[in-house]
Amino acid sequence: MSTARIAPAPSLRLTRRGRFVVFVCSLAISLGALVAWGPSVVATSEKGEPVQVRVVTVEPGDTLWDIAVRANPESNVGDTVHEIAELNAMSSTGDLYVGQHLSVPRY
Repeated sequence: MSTARIAPAPSLRLTRRGRFVVFVCSLAISLGALVAWGPSVVATSEKGEPVQVRVVTVEPGDTLWDIAVRANPESNVGDTVHEIAELNAMSSTGDLYVGQHLSVPRY
C-alpha cells in the first residue's frame, strides 16, 4: 500500500503594487455603487407655490395631532399632520418640545 503525498496549495502573496491595485479597484466599485444606488435629487424647472403659514408655539401637553386639529378642523387630521411635519422637515411626528415654533399652513 503506497501513500500518495498531496502537495500543499501555494499561498497567494500580493506585492505592494498588487495591494494598491486591489485597493483602487475596491474603491472604484464602492464609489460606483454609491453613484448608482445613492439618493438622487429630482428638480423641475417649474416654480413651486409658496405656502402661507402661521407660526404656532408648542405648549405643554400639545401633540402634532392636537395642533393639526386646531389648524384645520374640517379636514382629514392625518393629512394635516403629514403636511405640518413635511413643512417643518420633521423626521418623526413625535419630535415636539415645549416652546418649539412650528410653521402651520393657513387653511
